Amino acid sequence: MGRRVTPDEGLLSMTSTTGTAADADRALKARHRAMWALGDYPRLAADLLPELGRTLVEACGVASGDRVLDVAAGSGNVAVQAAKAGASVVASDLTPELFDAGRARAEAEGVDLEWREGDAEALPFADGEFDVVLSCVGVMFAPHHQPAADELVRVCRPGGRIGLISWTPEGFIGQLFATMKPYAPPPPPGASPPPLWGREDHVLELLGDRVTDVTTERRMLTVDHFDRPEDFRDYFKAVYGPTIAVYRSLAEEPERAAALDGELAELARRMDRGQGSTVVDWEYLLLTATKRRETVPSPR
Repeated sequence: MGRRVTPDEGLLSMTSTTGTAADADRALKARHRAMWALGDYPRLAADLLPELGRTLVEACGVASGDRVLDVAAGSGNVAVQAAKAGASVVASDLTPELFDAGRARAEAEGVDLEWREGDAEALPFADGEFDVVLSCVGVMFAPHHQPAADELVRVCRPGGRIGLISWTPEGFIGQLFATMKPYAPPPPPGASPPPLWGREDHVLELLGDRVTDVTTERRMLTVDHFDRPEDFRDYFKAVYGPTIAVYRSLAEEPERAAALDGELAELARRMDRGQGSTVVDWEYLLLTATKRRETVPSPR
């Protein structure tokens, strides 16, 4: 049996950087962009995550006439659903290589939306530009959590809505990152673990008193796409950028790569509740909030 991994989530960045803070940040973001361009994230989103886009759009009551921003949108899992609800939508992501698949999906669904390259920690939009600001397992991967949260609030109009879906530390994807962490290069100084966004107390601290009417709920996404635990592992090795990046870092260490093979399969086996095929529940945190109409300082 594989060892039990504690929820000690780790950001999977390639290496730390040197030089000025601005140079270091640019280099870090360049590596993040390259990591998410690896493999085929649009395929994963289409195969496993379409339910989450619908869930977030419905939870925030997105409707015709809303101006909506999908932050760290990837290939538009949320953005396309918001456009189908009649909203005017901008999908923004650090990795524009994902946009072609998103455009194709939007065309297939008969909707039109805008695609803009943008860093979640420095969004290229005006204060209060959007009625609804959403992110589905996206903004959580920005390395610096407080600036990312500040941007979510800044671009939302007073009285507008903010909605987030984030993987929890204890859930399957949180445990996936915890399993990979010992095999990955260390994160750069100042980076925070992504699944912290799946903790209610952490997100509430990030948003502070700038929001009201906050609701949080832990839910499960049931994934029954794989016949065997090994199939899950091989799929993630082929299509999921963070997993691909870890294995690339182990290219000269075949024994460690083999050990990670075993641990990833064991993770799926341990959490499998299926009979005859692999069925795993992936826990996530759904948060909705309203931006206060009065100005409240950032909780920095």
